[in-house]
Amino acid sequence: MFKQWSIFAAAGVLTLGLSACSSSTGEKPSDRSYPERAVTVVAPSGAGGGWDLTARSISRIMGDTGLVEQPLTVENKPGGGGAVFMAEYATQEADNDYMLMVKSPPILINNHKEEGNSPYGYKDTKPLAQLTRDYGAIVVRADSEYDSLKSLLDAVKEDPSNITFAGGSAPGSMDHLIGILPVYEYGINPKSVKYVSYDGGGEAIASLLGGNADVIATDASTVSEYVKSGDVRVLAVSSSEKLEGALRDVPTFKDEGLDTEFTIWRGIFGPKNMSDDAFDYWNQKLGELSETEEWKAELEKNGWASEYRNAEDFTTYLEEQEKVIIELLTALDMLKRN
Repeated sequence: MFKQWSIFAAAGVLTLGLSACSSSTGEKPSDRSYPERAVTVVAPSGAGGGWDLTARSISRIMGDTGLVEQPLTVENKPGGGGAVFMAEYATQEADNDYMLMVKSPPILINNHKEEGNSPYGYKDTKPLAQLTRDYGAIVVRADSEYDSLKSLLDAVKEDPSNITFAGGSAPGSMDHLIGILPVYEYGINPKSVKYVSYDGGGEAIASLLGGNADVIATDASTVSEYVKSGDVRVLAVSSSEKLEGALRDVPTFKDEGLDTEFTIWRGIFGPKNMSDDAFDYWNQKLGELSETEEWKAELEKNGWASEYRNAEDFTTYLEEQEKVIIELLTALDMLKRN
C-alpha cells in the first residue's frame, strides 16, 4: 500500500494554461486595480520550516522582480500542524483577497485523518498554483550513534520506547507519516513508535539539536544548511533517486532496501470566496513567477524541484490526490469516522 506514495505527487511539469482573461469583463488582470494594498502570505507554522521558506521565497522574488508592485508580507500562524489557521482561513478570511496561504499535503491529510482532524480542506479554499516538490528526510544529530537508516530501524525494532521521533506536524500528519513509512516497510508496527509533534520543521530541528528527540522526519530542503554546518546527519531521503547539492551522497529509502518513496508538493491558495479579479491576477502572476530565472535559482538553492501547475490543473490534481489519501489512511486505520 505504501508504494502508492509515489502516485501521491507524480512528477511532471505541465504547460502553463493561464486564464488571464477569464472574467466576464474580458479585462486582463493588469488593467484592474487589484491589488490596491499589501498582500499577506501566511505560513501556517513556525519559522524555519518548508511552508515558511516557501512563503518567504515567493514574497521576496515577487518583489525583487517587480512582478507585484504592492508589498507581500509573510506572517507565521502556527498551531495544530496547520489546522488552527486553516479553520480561521476557511471562515473568518473566506472573503479576504489580500491573504494567501502556502500549504502542502497536510491540507488533505488533516482533513481526513481520525485524530486531531480539521473539518476544513482544500475545498474550503481557492487553489491557485502548485510551485514545487520536495522529499522527506530522516535526520539525526551529527554525533548520533545511528550512522545508517538500517542501524536506526534495528534499534527501533529492538526497543521502540527507547527512541523518540519528532516532526513539525501533528500525529497522523505529514512528518509523522514520513517518519513511520520506513518503520512500517521494515516490518515494525508503526503504532509502537514514540512520536512528538512540533509546530513546524524549525521547532523540530531545534528539539533534535537540543537533545529532546533522537530522530526527526522533515522536508529534505530544510536540513541542507544544517548538513553544511555539520550539525546533523541525514540517514535517508524519500526520493526515487539521489538528490543534488548538500544531500547528494544521502541514500534513498530504496537504496536502503525499502521499496517506497514519499513526495511533498507545495502550493499556494487563496480564500474560498476570492474575487475573479484577484483569482485571475494570481493565476497569471504565479505562472510568470515560475518562469523567472530568479525563481529557478531559488529552487536550486533550496534543493526544491520545480513542479508548476496552474489553478485549474492544481485543483484537478488535488481532487485525484484526495482519493489516494483516503485510501492510505483507511489502510492505516487512521481515517476519521463520519
